[in-house]
Amino acid sequence: MLHPQYYVELEKYNQLLAKKNQKSRFYNGVFDRYENPVLTREHIPLTWKYDLNPETNPYFMERLGVNAVMNSGAIELNGKFYLVARIEGNDRKSFFGVAESDNGIDGFRFWDYPILLPDTCKEETNVYDMRLTKHEDGYIYGVFCSESKDTSTSDLSAAVAAAGIVRTKDLKTWERLDNLKTLRSPQQRNVVLHPEFVNGKYAFYTRPMDDFIDTGSGGGIGFGLCDDIEHAVIDEEVMTSRRVYHTITEAKNGAGAVPIKTEKGWIHIAHGVRNTAAGLRYVLYAFATDLNDPTKVIAEPSGFFLAPLGSERVGDVSNVVFTNGLIARENGDVYLYYASSDTRMHVATTTVDKLIDYVFQTPEDPHRSVECVAQRCELISKNLEFLKNQN
Repeated sequence: MLHPQYYVELEKYNQLLAKKNQKSRFYNGVFDRYENPVLTREHIPLTWKYDLNPETNPYFMERLGVNAVMNSGAIELNGKFYLVARIEGNDRKSFFGVAESDNGIDGFRFWDYPILLPDTCKEETNVYDMRLTKHEDGYIYGVFCSESKDTSTSDLSAAVAAAGIVRTKDLKTWERLDNLKTLRSPQQRNVVLHPEFVNGKYAFYTRPMDDFIDTGSGGGIGFGLCDDIEHAVIDEEVMTSRRVYHTITEAKNGAGAVPIKTEKGWIHIAHGVRNTAAGLRYVLYAFATDLNDPTKVIAEPSGFFLAPLGSERVGDVSNVVFTNGLIARENGDVYLYYASSDTRMHVATTTVDKLIDYVFQTPEDPHRSVECVAQRCELISKNLEFLKNQN
């Protein structure tokens, strides 16, 4: 017989999954926010955390707890929405789980089991932040961070980051490929596979790093080509969206979700990082690259696209938003999945048309306060004149 508390927890779990998500009162004309997160630690099935047998768990204690659900890759298959979420256990180890929804804004339910990746990298300690790419070669690729201990030092916090690669056709059976090698960058995180061949080769957006935390000489988001996805090696990385002093990308920036192909260019939603007295602040920003030359930035609106608001600013790593999952549907609807403060997952919805307007019509950053004020005064003057003519 099951412990009585099981039924209490199961009812809470079922009520959470049945809860409808509504658009919030937030407005900026670019995207809609929603009142509730789409995934939290409470969305984890009871069978993942508790031993349900009263003989071996008479007090119905959590045996394998979960601390956070965040940084989810996203994909649409057969009309359903799937998130491959980063799930962090109480033991700090992260792993991946597939959550499924009919509408993409609520009702996300995890499959029975998390993803057990092929154990081909014995030095690997942790995995997280998978980007999902539907590639024109017919596979769905997952590119994620593969973290290992830095054995060159006795510092227990020192780590080495690499880009792990897996592929699948159904999100159930995963084939592990070799980790990406970049000959000029010692470490890699936030790597995204471009959905199309470029000059007949596989193309990656990279984030060159000198060590696990600091980008060092890494100047921004890189781009590189390789011949063989099963043994991916990039000889040279060309910089695309660069870090700039006194902007939202000053400390770091990195690719976010897989870019969207539009009639005017590839639209990217990336993350930018700056330092503050309270620590690093992560926001999302947008830019566009040329359809025929993905290394060429053709539009980069000023400022951030999305930043943490309200309760989103509080969590394990506060004042952070991060994305590695976006779904652009054939009807033009866009679902952007983002984590707040390394704790929970949210969705923001918009359209391809709105993103094109935002990216190509929003003024660029002139990089100096006096010029930013002049830019704003020009907008005010234009508006006052327009209002005057309306009367």
